Formats: sequence, structure tokens, C-alpha cells
Amino acid sequence: MDEAIRRFDIGALYSALEDKRAELGLSWKRVAAQLWELSSDLNDRRRDHPISPSTLTNMTKNPRTSCQHALFMLRWLGRSPESFLTGATGDDKRFALPAAGPDRRLRWALKLLYAAMDERRREDGLTWPALAAILGCTPGQLTGLRTAKFATGMDLAMRVAQWLGRPAADFVYAATW
Repeated sequence: MDEAIRRFDIGALYSALEDKRAELGLSWKRVAAQLWELSSDLNDRRRDHPISPSTLTNMTKNPRTSCQHALFMLRWLGRSPESFLTGATGDDKRFALPAAGPDRRLRWALKLLYAAMDERRREDGLTWPALAAILGCTPGQLTGLRTAKFATGMDLAMRVAQWLGRPAADFVYAATW
């Protein structure tokens, strides 16, 4: 993996969640409920299933989370994805995620991320295996973004955004799903 590309630090995300949870005196069940309530109007219309508290607490055992779940957490924390890259020292407002009211939730535009990545890959004359080596993943993880319906890992999404030299927010939108 290219040394300039930093990993998304799930441990730091979990610690930030834990710090805010403790500060507010909430159970993990209540944190999950608050994450979900950020999109209360949308949830009422869609009747989706809420985020499970285990999605949050399992981050200590499995240092991965989906890019879509991470957006719920980042929105609740009021932080950018870039503020959780290894070695980050703060939250730069240049990387702020889009605003979303109770009728929306933040979502990654994975097809847009794929298209930007593929365009740059072609411009740079890279094969999928060569790009995968740069990003520290498999070629299938990259080509799979073209047809991904819901999510990929947050770490991979952030590695692609960094390789593109663009903020994650360029690939995140306030969705009605």
C-alpha cells in the first residue's frame, strides 16, 4: 500500500463514540437509537431496521465497519472521515460531510467513487492488480465497487478517496434511502 495513503482508524472511531457515550451517560442501546433518530422522518417513511448496538460494540473485536454504518457514527459525532485517518490531529472543516435533516441519511455514492477511481486508473495506465497493490486490497474489492448495492468497508472507501486526492465528502450525499 502507498505510504501516503493512511488507514481509517476504527479504534479511534470507537474511542470517540465511547467518549461521547460516556459523556452523555448513555447505554450503547441508546447510542444506536440516537444514531437512528438522526433520520427519524426518513425512517418513519421507509420502515427500515435500525442500527444494532452490536454494530457499534463489535468494532472492538472486528476492526472493520461498512462505509454506510460509519456515516451514521460520523454524523452523530459531527466529525469528518478524514479526522479518523491514522495520524490525524484534528477535524479540518474542509472535509465536512454534507448536512442532512431528519428526512435524509448520509450515504456513500459508491458508483461515483468507482467511476472516479476507474477514470484515474486508466489515465495513470494502471491495471486493476497494480492499483490493488497501491491500495492494499484485492482487485476484486476495487472492481466490486462498480456493482456494490450498499456498502464496502470504510477503510477501503477512504483509501480510494485519498488515492484520488479528494475528500470523502465528494462521494457522500444526503439520501432519501
